[in-house]
Amino acid sequence: MANTLRLEIVTPDATVYSEAVDMVTLPAVEGQMGVLPQHVRLMTQLVPGELIVSKDGHEDFLAVGEGLVEVTNDHVSIVTNMAISIENIDEAAAEEARQRAAARLKEKLSSEEVASVNASLARSLAQLHVKRRHH
Repeated sequence: MANTLRLEIVTPDATVYSEAVDMVTLPAVEGQMGVLPQHVRLMTQLVPGELIVSKDGHEDFLAVGEGLVEVTNDHVSIVTNMAISIENIDEAAAEEARQRAAARLKEKLSSEEVASVNASLARSLAQLHVKRRHH
C-alpha cells in the first residue's frame, strides 16, 4: 500500500504543484476535506479558501479559487482558476482587490457582473485568510 499520493494543481497559467505528498486538506463545496493515500474515488467542486499540503512532516499553505477536484486512491488532480502559495501572496494587493470588489458591489450591476465581482471578492478573501492566518 502506497503511503503517498500525487498532488497536481493546474491553473490556466501553469502547473502550480506536482509532487508526491502525505495528505491534502482542501476546501470543497461540502466543507473542509482531508485526502489521504488510498482514498475512495470522488469528484467534487473546489471553493475559494485554504489548501493545506502535508509532506515529510511539514505543511505548505495555498490560497485556491474555484475549481474541480478528482481523487483516486493515489492521485489528487485539481483544476482551479487560482492557486497561490502563502509566500507569493501580496497582502496589500489582495486587500486592495477586496476593497475594489466590495465597492463595485454597491454599484448597479448586471447579474453577470455581480457574479464576476463576487468571484473576485472570494479569491481576494481566500488570499487574505491564508496570509493572515499564518503570520
